[in-house]
Amino acid sequence: IESEKRGYHPIILGTRIEGEAKHVAGMYVAMAQHLKASKEKEAVIATDAAAVAHFTMSPLPVALIGGGETTVTLGSQHGKGGRNQELALAAALQLKSLSLRNVILASAGTDGTDGPTDAAGAVVDGGLVDRMSLSAEEYLQNHNAYNYFCNPNDTRDSNDGSNSPLIMTGPTGTNVADVCVTLVR
Repeated sequence: IESEKRGYHPIILGTRIEGEAKHVAGMYVAMAQHLKASKEKEAVIATDAAAVAHFTMSPLPVALIGGGETTVTLGSQHGKGGRNQELALAAALQLKSLSLRNVILASAGTDGTDGPTDAAGAVVDGGLVDRMSLSAEEYLQNHNAYNYFCNPNDTRDSNDGSNSPLIMTGPTGTNVADVCVTLVR
């Protein structure tokens, strides 16, 4: 498995993960938080092997890998984006609020598209929201993740799109499921 080649312990969460995208994002972030807390507890209680085993799912670094299809419930007014982009934006906000800086989440559709956009999904971390000049909360509330991630006025190094959090693969000719990988260091 590729994650092992890159030094991550894989945790396969399943292939039928469903639910509202922003709630599923919360599940991924909660697992990452638990893994980070486990590492901190290891350092504090390293002399008690039973306690360490109780708190540890897997030693860090970890790759949480899940598949399925989430949903986004739209109101009459909404912006542009797809369920993977919405999941990623919700996760970025939650990672920021929990100060989880050594966590990266990528969510993408295997068919190469996400909603009515040219992106398959997005890659985020806990510092993304701080690097952008727009209100992530407002864009999430308006289901407008695509335009948030395309913001030409962000504060990142490059404004030519090369630094965009969007995953741009083009159509792949397959449609297995959406895949979310959360890397925790």
